[in-house]
Amino acid sequence: METLNQIDYQRIEKAIDYLKANFKQQPSLEEVAAHVYLSPFHFQRMFKEWAGVTPKKFLQYLSIEYAKGILKDKQSTLFDAAYETGLSGTSRLHDLFIKIEGMTPGEFKNGGEQLQINYSFAESPFGSLIVASTAKGICYMAFADDPDLAFKELQQLFPNAKYRQVLDMMQQNALYIFGKDWSRLQEVKLHLKGTDFQIKVWETLLKVPLGELSTYAGIAASIDRPKASRAVGSAVGDNPVAFLIPCHRVIKSTGELGQYHWGSPRKTAMIGWEAAHTDLII
Repeated sequence: METLNQIDYQRIEKAIDYLKANFKQQPSLEEVAAHVYLSPFHFQRMFKEWAGVTPKKFLQYLSIEYAKGILKDKQSTLFDAAYETGLSGTSRLHDLFIKIEGMTPGEFKNGGEQLQINYSFAESPFGSLIVASTAKGICYMAFADDPDLAFKELQQLFPNAKYRQVLDMMQQNALYIFGKDWSRLQEVKLHLKGTDFQIKVWETLLKVPLGELSTYAGIAASIDRPKASRAVGSAVGDNPVAFLIPCHRVIKSTGELGQYHWGSPRKTAMIGWEAAHTDLII
């Protein structure tokens, strides 16, 4: 016998499949709700609970991802991308890119051509790091077991940006965290791009105190999306700034540490290091 949760999940799954198959027609909330036999109000609320975003926002993400694929073709134009995605014109495509990607479609197509990125390598208690910054703040930090590979992964984010290997003040302020000068963290500026949901998850991670842990379910509850633990897990995994945004402080509800992009042993060491230094402070 199916439970109400199972029935709700099946409806949301059916709605997602419908949106994926018909996003070029930009279906309305009423159309999608009717497809799963719910009122628009009930469907909107249920979809947001399960998916972590509204149906409209989910449709925007589908449109943007499709448009990005078209724009990667050097022969395509912004009009081509807007038309093929089912948007009414390039102005709508521009608005969506600004809202979701933090850049214009032209900047995306150019691969960050006008962006100046400084980067440097540094040592931490947990291995080598690559840290990168724009004029606005830290845009990337990752563990760099292989420096060449680490730099290539950074370049993949903005393949046409101008890169300069130099340690600037933005990076120095960020690296104070490994020197245990946590009083300097208010000087750290971040320059991130992500969806509203990702930004909300990353902001919540920043509130997990040093030496303490949270769970994926706990983070989901903190952002009023109690059924979105899986979506939270994806946002945690997409964190572009290692350690500063402490995704290593999130574990499973069972007490298991769970996965970590740079390896579970490193995650264990980081949690232990923070706990030890918190005890010393106390």
